[in-house]
Amino acid sequence: EGQPIHIGNGSNVQDFVMLHALETFAQGKLVEKNLVTVDGKKYAVYVGSNVSLAHQSQVHGPAAVGDNTFVGMQALVFKAVVGKNVVIEPGAKVIGVTIADGRYVPAGKTIAAQSDADALPEITGDYPFAKLNEGVLHVNHEFADGYLAASGSAGSHASSPAPGGGSGH
Repeated sequence: EGQPIHIGNGSNVQDFVMLHALETFAQGKLVEKNLVTVDGKKYAVYVGSNVSLAHQSQVHGPAAVGDNTFVGMQALVFKAVVGKNVVIEPGAKVIGVTIADGRYVPAGKTIAAQSDADALPEITGDYPFAKLNEGVLHVNHEFADGYLAASGSAGSHASSPAPGGGSGH
């Protein structure tokens, strides 16, 4: 099994999300090809801060998902690096490529060639899901704050994240 798996602060991991990775140690040695490097550190799976992993999405390492990114329902990220501020719409598959910051992957589309990844459209103001991740995070942060208040716990979602660094319902 691959390790370590990192989930950044403020991220939202929904029901039935799968985070998994290929073997990172074999016969006592590091398997470099099954790791991604983020800020000089190696990970089997890296999920940045303020990322939403929607219901039944999968991130299978080696993989990295950049900050402020939305991974839609039943989407797959496998052996890929996804930039910051990206939207992967429901049912899309990102396999073996790097997605640049500020792009989106249309629903149901499979991106498995770097030339296709490089041709993905940029997120602009008229893109209907441009602010989707902000809305999802807001709702789930409010939910976490309400849960903490109802349970009598001190703090907020930012200072007392759910196990694994995320919050959600």
